[in-house]
Amino acid sequence: MSNVISIRKITRNFQLGNEVVKVLKGIDLEIERGEYVAIMGPSGSGKSTLMNLLGCLDTPTGGQYVLNGKDVSQMTDDDLAEVRNKEIGFVFQTFNLLPRITALDNVALPLIYAGATKAERKIRAEQVLTDVGLADRMDHKPNQLSGGQRQRIGIARALYRDPPVLLMDEATSALDIDTENAFHLALARLSGTKTIILITHDEESLRTCDRVILV
Repeated sequence: MSNVISIRKITRNFQLGNEVVKVLKGIDLEIERGEYVAIMGPSGSGKSTLMNLLGCLDTPTGGQYVLNGKDVSQMTDDDLAEVRNKEIGFVFQTFNLLPRITALDNVALPLIYAGATKAERKIRAEQVLTDVGLADRMDHKPNQLSGGQRQRIGIARALYRDPPVLLMDEATSALDIDTENAFHLALARLSGTKTIILITHDEESLRTCDRVILV
């Protein structure tokens, strides 16, 4: 396997009035293609700051971040937006689904703005919903689905553009145990085909990961 993420001596400082707060202090990190990694730490440890850097939502104060062969450390906001669009799928704790349209349409919606035809959107949405075990729920609206099924729609939506990296921010913290088990089953279907990074404080989420990184 090759590294999809390589971080060298990453720092991130924030200016608060006259004070400089050093949140990340020279982090080194490598994540292999197809690896399922959990990043864990207490509140205030820098998990969210690291997630924002990994997701190209922020840039480091110092150091180098290479994502899928691209040095994204010093990119402009426009360049970072393009990298996010192509390289990273985000799955958040809140589902952010539109309530009046079906699971299929919720997943297909992003490609409307990319100029894809209706037929192309439908084929791709059907594929990724099948990948997460929702082939029999495509025509259901969010209020007809369980919390776990809605979260799996979130995964499918993140997969829609076929990004090499899935970045999940506390994606299981609001789920009950049965729903969480279904969520992890959906992730198991993707094992080895996607690089999955889970930001979490929940120890139960660690049981299916290849590796746990403490910050």
